[in-house]
Amino acid sequence: MDKQTITIYDVAREANVSMATVSRVVNGNPNVKPATRKKVLEVIDRLDYRPNAVARGLASKKTTTVGVIIPDVSNMFFASLARGIDDVATMYKYNIILANSDSNDQKEVNVLNNLLAKQVDGIIFMGYHITDEIRGEFSRSKTPVVLAGSIDPDQQVGSVNIDYQAATKDAITLLAKNGNEKIAFVSGALIDPINGVNRLKGYEEALAENNLNYNEGLIFESNYSFKAGSNLTERILNSGATAAYVSDDELALGILDGLLDRGVKVPEDFEIVTSNNSLLTEISRPKLTSITQPLYDIGAVSMRLLTKLMNKEEIGEKNVILPYGLDEKGSTKK
Repeated sequence: MDKQTITIYDVAREANVSMATVSRVVNGNPNVKPATRKKVLEVIDRLDYRPNAVARGLASKKTTTVGVIIPDVSNMFFASLARGIDDVATMYKYNIILANSDSNDQKEVNVLNNLLAKQVDGIIFMGYHITDEIRGEFSRSKTPVVLAGSIDPDQQVGSVNIDYQAATKDAITLLAKNGNEKIAFVSGALIDPINGVNRLKGYEEALAENNLNYNEGLIFESNYSFKAGSNLTERILNSGATAAYVSDDELALGILDGLLDRGVKVPEDFEIVTSNNSLLTEISRPKLTSITQPLYDIGAVSMRLLTKLMNKEEIGEKNVILPYGLDEKGSTKK
């Protein structure tokens, strides 16, 4: 028998029982005689029968599957979030379909629709910004959605984040207190509200409180990669900056590499504060001072919030803000 075509009907026929009995065995229902259960399990094992989650979902209106959309699975920030999501999903007996969107707006929409076509019970979305098109798909589908490490300015869907504005303000304040008058702000696209609204506001507030001028020439947009950081270094130095706040660890590592290549000493000649406190901040030399985010917890709390939404449980707060810190390591002066 072709493994791909093994159905509950085949198992029932081979075991000489009803399909309802096979269903009870598969779902762990205790109302099956031990001898019958043993016989059915032996047939399931011999035929390598795997219950069709989608077919079961059509009957129960639930597939116990959650779609997770991730912009870059190789980025340690998102990988840590995904780990937290996966652990809580396992605890609540949900399966995960992980889909990479490559930070591409159109691919995000395609990936979302592919997941919805698979009848997922919920979606966890990690993306740099929520486009109108994605928002439209969210509201049309009626499938519960939670944003992990992403902000919806309209707060229409659930989300789990830190206070990016306050965290950035603390980072800039540290650099200002260390005597830096020209501090570069290096982030991903400013169209992303985390960068263009929350982080930038924190940057501006800290400058104002430390009597420093805001200078457009110190604002740099970049994609989040080591190479992009390395390539950006010359421009940052040419701006006259003696320090930089960077919104991504891999990007910060690239800038550090570019500085060292040019003989610029960190932190003596140039200071860096990064944002995610991933493993990269520990393995760089010097170690990178960073805002600390509870990355695993952001993922875990997102998944728990989604389980509540999927099961229509009561929710205290749909937009959760978790605590952050600032870990001073080797890329800033003591």
